[in-house]
Amino acid sequence: MTEQNFDLVVIGGGPGGYVAAIRGAQLGMKVAVVEANHLGGICLNWGCIPTKALLRSSEIHHLLNHADQFGFKIDGFSFDLKKIVERSRGVAKQLSGGIGHLMKKNKVTVFNGWGKLAGKGKVTVEKDGKVFETLAAKHIIIATGARARVIPGMEPDGKLIWTYREAMVPTEMPKSIVVVGSGAIGIEFASFYRNLGAEVTVVEMMDRVMPVEDEEISIFARKQFEKQGMKIITGAKLSKLEKGANNVTAHVEVGGKLEKITVDRVIMAVGIVANTENIGLENTKVKTDRGNIVTDEYLQTAEPGVYAIGDVAGAPWLAHKASHEGIICVEKIKGLNDVHPMIKTNIPGCTYCMPQVASVGLTEKAAKEKGYELKVGRFPFIGNGKAIALGETEGMVKTIFDAKTGELLGAHMVGSEVTEMIQGYVLGKTMEATEAEFMHTIFAHPTLSEMMHESVLQAYGKAIHI
Repeated sequence: MTEQNFDLVVIGGGPGGYVAAIRGAQLGMKVAVVEANHLGGICLNWGCIPTKALLRSSEIHHLLNHADQFGFKIDGFSFDLKKIVERSRGVAKQLSGGIGHLMKKNKVTVFNGWGKLAGKGKVTVEKDGKVFETLAAKHIIIATGARARVIPGMEPDGKLIWTYREAMVPTEMPKSIVVVGSGAIGIEFASFYRNLGAEVTVVEMMDRVMPVEDEEISIFARKQFEKQGMKIITGAKLSKLEKGANNVTAHVEVGGKLEKITVDRVIMAVGIVANTENIGLENTKVKTDRGNIVTDEYLQTAEPGVYAIGDVAGAPWLAHKASHEGIICVEKIKGLNDVHPMIKTNIPGCTYCMPQVASVGLTEKAAKEKGYELKVGRFPFIGNGKAIALGETEGMVKTIFDAKTGELLGAHMVGSEVTEMIQGYVLGKTMEATEAEFMHTIFAHPTLSEMMHESVLQAYGKAIHI
């Protein structure tokens, strides 16, 4: 077995790993990627992308159910769950193949197998427990991602108790579901199944759904979910899952009282755990904290020449954060002069439930806790012409400014297409725009984005349409 030499080896071909590999190749490095499963990682194959395909189908079902509001009469339509799932898988397959093409285009060598650190500057590649390649490189990036967190005693069995994987490929439509956890993954699946007609109960340990979001947005979103027929239980503890022949009874404790909820299936969405096992960390100086690899601001670990990016390196667990870290890491390795550490408050978060939720920066509560004097603006979807024309009048845009400097501290939205709109605030925040720049920007009419303008104006008592 010969040893192959590279400038950079990336362990993991997800949205962090493959982007780092491409950027390395662009900068003239000889690059290899070691991927154990699928190029594109969890995000592309079992997360971000295929779930959006599923959610699109459920949105269409929702629209068909309300077609009369738009002047259409549709009788007796139904959906084919198998085709919905097949379309989702097809989208993932198409994009995974696209990543393979990008690897070839950029002359990145891909090794299909399990990558493992094997001494200074060495990575072994295993398949079926046997090493079949040894790679040598001065720089090694760990981009091994994360997996679903498992609660002892409530382990997913693939049949009655699901993780996101089983929830994405159902062979039959459950009539009822309990979703444990109301973060992005949990609430997206709750939306998908509810919009296809399932009875959905969401169980959340914290005192509100989507607890990382601004409280006002969280409360608004909950009202919309409940209006759609979801049952939401917050401040709850799941104490037991009791499996029957073809159902599950969830034992939920709320305020000292026990409620038993029997459903067809349970989806566990209680967070993720970094994939740090069996990758050779034990023979290095790499440090971990609460299971995540510790890095400096340029993604360097405590082991010289070893870096970590994406989910394995900690929160926020977002594909775009992983990709950006890959760019920062590789450009720093290359010695470029204009490399900037990531500012985490400039990372947007998007949840593709119905209604959508998107945010960037500090919540109102967090900004107050940091001692800022605030100017807060709000604008409702009901005051926007495009939203009314679309039949999407439930939503709001909220902006938070430093009253002393005009700095945009945070922006929070709930409503139709806010996951597309948020980027305007992200760009402004990255450019350190103040309220003046937003006010002087001309927003096209009629668009949903006009609400972004109005929210800023409202923070300073200048709103026109409210």
